[in-house]
Amino acid sequence: MTKLRLALPSEGALYEPTNSFLRACGLGVERASERRYTAAIPTLSDVEVLYQRSSDIPGEIEENSADIGVTGLDRFLEHRRERGDSVILFEDLGYAVARVVVAVPDGWLDVTSISDLADLALDFREQGRDLRIATKYPRLVSRYFHKRGINYFKLVHASGGLEAAPTMGYADLIADITASGATLRENRLRALNDGIVCKSQASLIGNGRSLFDASLKLALTKEILERVEAFIRARDFQKVSANIQGNSEKAVAALVTEKPDLSGIQGPTISNVYSIDGKTWFGIQIVVRKEDLVRVVDHLRALGGSGITVNEATYVFRAECESFGALGNTLKKYGDLA
Repeated sequence: MTKLRLALPSEGALYEPTNSFLRACGLGVERASERRYTAAIPTLSDVEVLYQRSSDIPGEIEENSADIGVTGLDRFLEHRRERGDSVILFEDLGYAVARVVVAVPDGWLDVTSISDLADLALDFREQGRDLRIATKYPRLVSRYFHKRGINYFKLVHASGGLEAAPTMGYADLIADITASGATLRENRLRALNDGIVCKSQASLIGNGRSLFDASLKLALTKEILERVEAFIRARDFQKVSANIQGNSEKAVAALVTEKPDLSGIQGPTISNVYSIDGKTWFGIQIVVRKEDLVRVVDHLRALGGSGITVNEATYVFRAECESFGALGNTLKKYGDLA
């Protein structure tokens, strides 16, 4: 297969946000209907989109049924093989932020931390049984508990609503993903103060071997990473334009750069303004951090700036694509890229 196979969530909390995110990055997906599980990205004709369940995407990537895909970081960390080919291409796409937490019944008033839970596990052991934990993350949860010295527990696998497990009696507590904690509270559960198994968000992952073996797929992945990285970076910046009077471009530049922290990423771009009032004006453009916007506007006003306008930056590219550079370093284990 020569096309780059991109797996996207077909349903659930990641479906619509992922489509919206890609559209904002200039990578809008065209899907004939929600019942069709293949689609295309018109701006990248050599990319084939495959809609899959989010929980299945890490496995699809590892088994090379897809080359790259979007899924929750929690899913990737749970299914990743230590010596497998799955790699993280972009860890935080900026949406679907959540945490996998350990939550206990509200009635366990004396259990507020993992150390309290460790003591309870020993008490249970002395009574002849282990703590039962309902979870969809057996590998993550096992590592988490063993690392904290809790060895007496039993994992109860459940794929549905875990929150009911303690009430129904087939588990004592749960370890599950939550965004706001509302569902936990509604089911009379409470996350432990230090019971964060892992933090999660939408991530872009890929099969390193597949990308290394196909130059076209690697090139397409680079184009996707370029857009994603520049789009996410642009969220922190805005483009400011203004007109300032002066004797020359150099003189105006000197005025603007008197405050280097307010003069743009690398300084202002300055050009002549063919004014209708007979005065010598110069147009300046600078890209600034959103948090500095009001200070920048005040700085330009103090220089006599007028017609100050602000626009959102769609993309902010750096000299090199950092995420693709990191991927190149990861792929070195397969050999040298041509």
